[in-house]
Amino acid sequence: MLRTRVMPCLLLENGSLVKTTNFKNPTYIGDPINSVKIYNELEVDELIFLDIKASTNNTPPPFKIIQEIASECFMPFSYGGGIQTLDDAKRLFDIGLEKVSLNTAAYYNPKLITQIANIYGTQSVIISVDVKKTLFGHYRVHINDGKKKTKHTPFNYVKKLEEYGAGEILLNSIDKEGLMDGFDLNLIQEISDAISIPLVALGGAGEIEDIKKAKKAGASAIALGSMAVYQNRNRGILINFPTQDELKKILK
Repeated sequence: MLRTRVMPCLLLENGSLVKTTNFKNPTYIGDPINSVKIYNELEVDELIFLDIKASTNNTPPPFKIIQEIASECFMPFSYGGGIQTLDDAKRLFDIGLEKVSLNTAAYYNPKLITQIANIYGTQSVIISVDVKKTLFGHYRVHINDGKKKTKHTPFNYVKKLEEYGAGEILLNSIDKEGLMDGFDLNLIQEISDAISIPLVALGGAGEIEDIKKAKKAGASAIALGSMAVYQNRNRGILINFPTQDELKKILK
C-alpha cells in the first residue's frame, strides 16, 4: 500500500510567501526560494504553490518566479493560480512541474481539465476546490480566491470534475483555513465518498494528530499550510515540517 502523502501547501502573493486566515489578511512569511531550500533539507516529498491573487487579478502565472523555484527545488512540486489556457499549462510543464492546479478556470472552462489530461495524463491535473458553509450550514463551492459563492455543492461538483479528467482534488475549507484547530472531517468524509480519485485535505491542521484524523476521514493525502510555516499556534514564523519518523508513527 502506498503511504499517505503529507506536503506543504505554500501561498504566493506578488512573489512573496504569505499565509492567510479564512482566505483573508495575508501575512508575510518570507522569500519562497529560501523556503524551498529549507524544505529540501527537511527532505519533503512534494510541494504545492498557490498564487492567491493571479486569478482574481486576471494575471498569468508568475513564470519567472516558478522557474526560479524549479531551479532550487529537489522534490516534485505543483503550481496553481492564473492558469487559464492549455498554453499556460504547457509552459509550466516545460519548466519541470509535475502537476498543475486549476480552480476558477476549471469552474468556467471544465474542458480545460480534459485538454490537459489528454496530453499530460490525469495524474497531472489537480483541481483545487474551496468550500465554505452558508449561514444555514450547507456547503457551497467558492471561486476567485473564495470571494464568489457558486450554486454548486462540493459533493456534486467533485464528481463532475472527475468526469472531466481531474486526477486529484485539493479540498480546502475556507472556514478552517489558517485557524489550526483541526480539519473539517465531515467535509472530508463527504467528498472522499463521492470520488474515486485521490483527495488531498487542506485547511485546519494545527498538530500532527490532525493528520491522522484526516486520513481516517478518507483523505488520500494531507497538505499543511500553517503547520509548515509557523512554529506553533502562537504563529511565530518558522519554516518547518514533521519529521519522517513522526509521520511514519502517526500514519502507520
